[in-house]
Amino acid sequence: MVRAYEAGLPVLPAVRRRWTEDLARHLLLWSAVLPLCDAAGTRGRLDEDAAVALLDPILLAEPADVDALFRRIRWNSSRLVAHGADTGLLQRGQVCAAMRAATETSNGKRAQEYHADRRRAERGTVLGPLDAAILKYTGHYLHGATGPRRTPDAVHPALLPEAMRVIATAEQACAGMRIGRDPRRGRRATDKRDWGRMEATVEAAVRRTHPELVDDAVRTVGFLMCSEAAHRSRNTPLEDDEEAAGHHPDPGGSTSRTALSFTDDKGAEKKWLRDGPRTATAEFWEFVGERSAADNEVFTIEDEEMGEGIQLHFYADSIARITTLRQGEGGADPEYRVEYGPVDGIGGYRKLVSAFVRGGCAALEQHGPWMSDVAEFERARLRRDAR
Repeated sequence: MVRAYEAGLPVLPAVRRRWTEDLARHLLLWSAVLPLCDAAGTRGRLDEDAAVALLDPILLAEPADVDALFRRIRWNSSRLVAHGADTGLLQRGQVCAAMRAATETSNGKRAQEYHADRRRAERGTVLGPLDAAILKYTGHYLHGATGPRRTPDAVHPALLPEAMRVIATAEQACAGMRIGRDPRRGRRATDKRDWGRMEATVEAAVRRTHPELVDDAVRTVGFLMCSEAAHRSRNTPLEDDEEAAGHHPDPGGSTSRTALSFTDDKGAEKKWLRDGPRTATAEFWEFVGERSAADNEVFTIEDEEMGEGIQLHFYADSIARITTLRQGEGGADPEYRVEYGPVDGIGGYRKLVSAFVRGGCAALEQHGPWMSDVAEFERARLRRDAR
């Protein structure tokens, strides 16, 4: 609009006066011109004819006619809400009346909250005071895509105690639960199954204790609990993470193994020695976290001295235990026994790796069934996946 004025296009004195002296009409004009600016983009040319055509109808017409015009054109409601417009009147199409409370200063957060509520209303969700307090506590009132955080200062003091009772319900529900790491997906990735279990537990408890809450509020509390648990896991040393998971990795000197070799499907290799500073399980899962990828999902642990090893197939949720039956002599190939078993997620892999490190292939017997026939095992695996 300024561009049109500076270009010397005819602007009546009455129009100029309304433009500069009537805050409400000025803001209404601004909200109507903004869509034209959006359409022009950063390099396009403003549709000056359309902009000038808005001058008289918005700045000089009667309120009823302005309201009628705004029902026909595109306009930016955020600008009006930020400057104090009555949102109820805006939604009823009474834009002139809505701007009687207009302020010179802008409050962008007010506009963001208004549009967040509109988006929720479009999918049938209307927040009560406690719902809104909880969403503000987790930082998810405006949008839920970012990680939640605890922001008690964002909650009205009168509602904070009630909101904290909801949070306490969630904390009690997931006390003792944890979200372990999943090195198959990277060094800092966490177990999706653990996340799902904790999320379901928290949400069920909150819904049972506080049935008046809408789904948005319940889900944000579950998200908060899971995010905090995942953060604790990512910042826990691998040795401690194994202990917390209940797999009891080999403490220094408790295993008869003196060395293990870790390899992946790309030819990388890492050696673990008994007198090293870290446990074999921690070293192995760190190796997996560093190397695992969509095209690198087979990892092996081998004890050359004992002539046995295990091979983990992350792409198929399966494992093979390999035992040397006869060493190759006189140029003959060694003879091996290879048996396959199913694995239930990262928790199953952790249990099997820990058992092998402590007791070798013999310690895996109780974790069967084990099948030596590849075709039979593949059929069993497909049946499992189908279930």
